[in-house]
Amino acid sequence: MKKCNGAEIFIESILKEGVEYIFGLPGAVLCELYDKLYDSPVKFILTRHEQAAAHAADGYARASGKVGVCLVTSGPGATNIVTGVATAFMDSIPMVAFTGQVPTNMIGDDAFQEADIVGVTRTITKHNYLVNDVAELSKVIRESFYIASTGRPGPVVVDLPKDVMSAMTEFKYPSKVEIRGYNPNIHGHPGQIDRVLKEIANSKKPLLYAGGGVILSGASKELLELAEIAEIPVVNTLMGLGGFPGTHKLFIGMLGMHGPFCANMATNHADLIIAVGARFDDRVTGRVDKFAPEAKIVHIDIDPSTISKNIKVDIPIVGDAREVLKELNKKLREIEKELPDRKKWLEEINEWHSTHPLSYSKTNGLLKPQFVIEKLYEHTKGKAIICTDVGQHQMWSAQFYKFEEPRSFLSSGGLGTMGFGLPASIGAKLAQPQKTVINITGDGSFQMNLQELATAVQNELPIKIAILNNCSYGMVRQWQSLFYKGRYYATDLHGNPDFVKLAESFGAVGMRVTKEGEVDDTIKQALNMPKTVVIDFRIDRDEKVYPMVPAGSPLKDMIID
Repeated sequence: MKKCNGAEIFIESILKEGVEYIFGLPGAVLCELYDKLYDSPVKFILTRHEQAAAHAADGYARASGKVGVCLVTSGPGATNIVTGVATAFMDSIPMVAFTGQVPTNMIGDDAFQEADIVGVTRTITKHNYLVNDVAELSKVIRESFYIASTGRPGPVVVDLPKDVMSAMTEFKYPSKVEIRGYNPNIHGHPGQIDRVLKEIANSKKPLLYAGGGVILSGASKELLELAEIAEIPVVNTLMGLGGFPGTHKLFIGMLGMHGPFCANMATNHADLIIAVGARFDDRVTGRVDKFAPEAKIVHIDIDPSTISKNIKVDIPIVGDAREVLKELNKKLREIEKELPDRKKWLEEINEWHSTHPLSYSKTNGLLKPQFVIEKLYEHTKGKAIICTDVGQHQMWSAQFYKFEEPRSFLSSGGLGTMGFGLPASIGAKLAQPQKTVINITGDGSFQMNLQELATAVQNELPIKIAILNNCSYGMVRQWQSLFYKGRYYATDLHGNPDFVKLAESFGAVGMRVTKEGEVDDTIKQALNMPKTVVIDFRIDRDEKVYPMVPAGSPLKDMIID
C-alpha cells in the first residue's frame, strides 16, 4: 500500500466510486485538493455560486441515476450549499457534498471562514461527517456514497479540514460497507403482498398513486406492467411525472393541488389506492381527514418512517418499489383471468375528463403560457428533459407537457426552490449530453441563479431557457388575487432586466416572443442552435393555474376557473 496525503486519497476514492463530474467553487482551505484535481481525470465544473453547484449536482443525479457530487470551501462556501442540500433531501436525491473546513486544531475557535456545517446540515442530510483523521478518509467517502445511494436516497455532507487534506497515510479503499444499524429492507413481506393481491381482486375502483420513488428505484416498467395486468388507472405526484407514460390510456394525470379534475375525483371516489414510492405530502392530500374517504390504502415504500406518517394506511409494505412490484406482478399473472372488469370505472373517469379537461382561454389575444408549453412538447416530441423552477410555470409544465420516460422531469418538489432550474439543467445536460434539455422558468425564479449562464456558456452546453415572463412572482400574485381581494404586494417585477441583452452579455443567444404567431419559429430556431439560448416569452400577466385546490380543502373542492 502506497502512502498518500488526504487530497490524493480523495481523488483515488471518488474515482473508485465512478465520479465523472464535480460541481463547485474553490477556496483557500482546499488548495491542496484543487492542486491534485489539476492532474486528475475528474472534470471539475466551476459554477458561479455554491448554491448552484449543489443544484447542478442534484440535476446530474436526477438525470443520470448516479450520485451527484459538489465540492465547496469552508464558511460561506459551505453555508451557501444549504438550500441545495435541503432541496435534495426533501426529494430523496443521492448526492455527496464535500465542504472545506479550517484545520482541526482551530475548529471551535471562530477561525476565519469557519462554520459548523455538520451542525447546520444535521436535519437536512441523510448523514454527515467531520473527518478528523486522514486514516478515516477513504472509509468515510466509501460510506458516504453507499448511504447516499441505498435505501431511500439522500444527500450526505462530508467536512474536510485543511490539515487532513495534507496529512499522510497508507491508502486502502474498503471493498464493502458494513454500517451497524443501517440495513435497508429491499423485499416486501410476502404476507402483505398477498393481502394486496386480494384487495386488487375485490376492488371495483382501484387507483395507482405513483411518486418519485418509482423513478428512484427504477420501477417504471414494473408499474406499467401492474397497471396493464389489473387495468388500474394511474395518477402521478409532481415528483413521479415520467414514471408512467404520460400518453398511456390508463394515465389520468397529476393529483393534488393543481391536478386535473379527473385525477382528483378518481382519488376521491376510489375504493382502493395503491401508493408506490410516494409520501402523501400536503400538496397531494389536501385536507387529510377527507383524503380518499372511500378507499382502503396500500403504501409501498422503502422508508418505514413515511408509512402512516401523514395518512393512516391499511396495508403497509416496506421494501424497494421495484422488487415489491415484481413480486406482486408475478402473483397477479397467476390470477389475471379472475380479475374484475374495470370498464365502468374507466368510463366514469373518462366522463370526468370530458366534463372538465385541462384547458385555457385564448380570448384576450395575449400570449398564453400553456400554449408555449404545448408547443415545446410538440417540437421536442416529448423527448426532452424538462427542468423547472418553482411557481406557476412549474405547474403549467406538469399539466401541459406529457412526460413519457423517467428522469425527464426535474423539479424541486418538496422544498420548492426557486433558482433550481438553470443549474439543474447544467447538471442534466452533462449527465445526458445526447438529450435536449430545456429549463422552463419564470422571470422571478430565473433571477435567483441567472449567473449560471456563464457556466453554461463556458462549458458550451446548448441548454435552452424558456422564461415565462409575467413581470411578477406569479404564484404568490395568484394567491393574492384569489384569497386576498387582489391586494398585490411585493409581487411586482417590472424592474426586470432585458433578458435578451442579459443573455447576449453572457455570450448566449437571446430571443423574445410577444405573440402567438412567433412561438413556432422561435422554438424551432432555438432548438437548432448549438448554443445556450434564452427565450423571453412575454405571457399574459393575469393567467392563473387551474384547477386549484385551496390549501386545507379536500381534493373534491377544486376551483376550476
